[in-house]
Amino acid sequence: MGALTHEEFFAKLSELILSGKDDKLFEIFLTQKRFSYGAEIPKPTEEYPFPETSPEKPLPILIHATDGKFKEDRPQRVKLSTVVQPDELDGFYSRYAEVCKGSMAALKPRDRKTRKQKARKKKGGAGQTTMSAIP
Repeated sequence: MGALTHEEFFAKLSELILSGKDDKLFEIFLTQKRFSYGAEIPKPTEEYPFPETSPEKPLPILIHATDGKFKEDRPQRVKLSTVVQPDELDGFYSRYAEVCKGSMAALKPRDRKTRKQKARKKKGGAGQTTMSAIP
């Protein structure tokens, strides 16, 4: 699958987040990388041993979103990607934040009660001693 337009990416990302609403364990991985495929990178010199770290002009960003399907579920794995040009980054990130915040209501909150109870038992139960006065 090739890169999607921004609107297609946001629509499918929303669908992906909402599809995991009823799953007990559902993960979404969001990654971003500098898109340097096909870019002209100068040869290293003594003065600039790593010229790819400071390109002459800003490079586009490649954004990926995948669900956390395991190896046995790979055929059903969802992969989304889009390329964002440097001058479109501000608008893209504001829309990206809206989609993520809007979809947070669909996610289940973590159950932290058991972890807190275990911490209380450890803290209060172990090493607790009482002192009494001897008459």
